[in-house]
Amino acid sequence: MEDARASPSSSSQDTNLPPRDAWQQAYLRVAPQWQQLKNSSQTPILPISISRVNQFDAGRLDIEMSAMLKDQLVKVFSVMKPGWLSRYEPELDAFLQFLIWRFSIWVDKPTPGNALMNLRYRNENATTMLRKEEVRTGLEGPGLTKSQKLWYCLAIVGGHYGWTRLQSFSAFRSWGNSEQSSWSRRAWVLLQRAESFYKATSFLNLLLFLYTGRYRSIVERVLKARLVYERPNMNRAVSFEYMNRQLVWNEFSELLLLILPLLNTASIKKILFFPFSNDQSPGSSAEDDACPVCGVNPIAISFIAIPCEHKYCYYCLRTRCSAGSSFHCLRCNAQVMAMKRSSPQVNSIGDDS
Repeated sequence: MEDARASPSSSSQDTNLPPRDAWQQAYLRVAPQWQQLKNSSQTPILPISISRVNQFDAGRLDIEMSAMLKDQLVKVFSVMKPGWLSRYEPELDAFLQFLIWRFSIWVDKPTPGNALMNLRYRNENATTMLRKEEVRTGLEGPGLTKSQKLWYCLAIVGGHYGWTRLQSFSAFRSWGNSEQSSWSRRAWVLLQRAESFYKATSFLNLLLFLYTGRYRSIVERVLKARLVYERPNMNRAVSFEYMNRQLVWNEFSELLLLILPLLNTASIKKILFFPFSNDQSPGSSAEDDACPVCGVNPIAISFIAIPCEHKYCYYCLRTRCSAGSSFHCLRCNAQVMAMKRSSPQVNSIGDDS
């Protein structure tokens, strides 16, 4: 009786057993998913953040380096005909940018600004091919390829030179003042729209750069050339002493440029040196024959200030009296009421003769 009852149960267990090739079928089902996970593990998993200030400073330093080289090159042609070098200024700028590109990016070296900011270009297209074991700091990755380098040179050097020359040519030919139906007018409108589109695109790229910290220019974004740190253990040690000194000097220079034109230097000199002057009385016999303003001796057209009777050049005395209604003599500090020549004829300040 028990055997009869056991036989149906054993047969039901045999029917619930998986087939012999079940593991092979399960492997075939999960093999694509496993391969996808294996491929995804090759991408870098360490997020990196590059200082936006360093990237902007690097670009500014490259511009300053190009300006320094340009100044040195201009001094070489200083003996040439004046204005001759200004005609070829776009070619000079393109040549200097090409030199910087040739001896930095083309030979897999950072530009001067990037070197000072510890930055280098990395090919983001090839970064995804790195395996997980090769990524330790997140800064690993190959440099730019030859095609990326050439396109970078064509966009930065050739693009800037071509656009500058095209703008100067259109301005020289007066394309903007042509008739509405002429091809030059249409070309000028097309240039204006292209410039507006480029500025708008650059502004959008700037917003993306400030948000993500990647690709400070449109060329870098198109070529997938990202700036990363060259040495991960190098800290940015910045001394603000020189920067503060430069800012203070610039503000002081702007203050002087604002105040100095408003000051009457002759009156200040007169107030400072009047106590030490030996000629403080009107009509003094120790009067100098030289003009107190320009120092010419002897005076060609001699005029006398009234009432102190000190001698001046006509043009010096006339300009001082016309500049202000209350001109004081530079020798005795007396207010000049009128002026006269060596002849007895007396002229008021408002007269020219």
